[in-house]
Amino acid sequence: MIPPIANNFVADESTEGALEYAAELNDRDISAILNLLGEHYHERSPAFEDAAEYRHLAAEIDDRNLDASISVKPSQVGLNVSKDVFVENLENIVDRAIDHDVFVWVDMEDHTTTDATLDAVVKNAERDGADVGVAIQANLKRTDDDLERLAESDATVRLVKGAYDEPASIAYVDKSRVNEAYEKHLDYLFRESERVSVGSHDPRMISLARNLHDEYGTPFEIQMLMGVRDDAQVDLADDGVRVVQYVPYGGKWAQYFYRRVMERKENLLFAARAILS
Repeated sequence: MIPPIANNFVADESTEGALEYAAELNDRDISAILNLLGEHYHERSPAFEDAAEYRHLAAEIDDRNLDASISVKPSQVGLNVSKDVFVENLENIVDRAIDHDVFVWVDMEDHTTTDATLDAVVKNAERDGADVGVAIQANLKRTDDDLERLAESDATVRLVKGAYDEPASIAYVDKSRVNEAYEKHLDYLFRESERVSVGSHDPRMISLARNLHDEYGTPFEIQMLMGVRDDAQVDLADDGVRVVQYVPYGGKWAQYFYRRVMERKENLLFAARAILS
């Protein structure tokens, strides 16, 4: 059982509970990205088990007519076992998603996984009927080139600032420099893409996205984590902005919860206020 406070960041331990939570979000005009918690598997068995769960999840989303997608981590579906295992599992997940018209997001992990992740995403995005996207981190110095490559593909980009502690030789470490990069990349995406996913809780970036939409007319959505600025998510949805909440679930909730708290102390305050209100 997920304890109080943590359950503000994690929907449920079960698939059924996560799907029910997604339906509740839809009732508030908010879409869901469902993510089964798990990562850094070094054996084939858990990687294939989680891949099978994602295939089941795609079918359930379709059967229940939910406004929802799925998001997988490369190291969860086999990248730390071998690139071949990752490619096989991701292709099988996308196969099922195509059958059920469900969008597949691929999360980005640390810089050592970037090339393998992008190769797999671009390959799957070109398949007939596939709807695939990937998270791209603004703090990496290589992101200009990655966005140009993705702009030539059918993959959608979720632009995030980047949560991994990367070396200064390959990433911007100063917060103001990361923000500058994010703004530049966001402008590029609105100019060059058919759709933009803005992965940010930063009011400044959300305001910029709305202004860029007014300028270029490019469809966009705001993606935020469950448990972070929930009131703002509802307000944006009420104002006609497409809002998508990243919804983790599953038995491996403890590591995810503590990571959220360590990233920002404000996250714990958000959760505490929710319990006390």
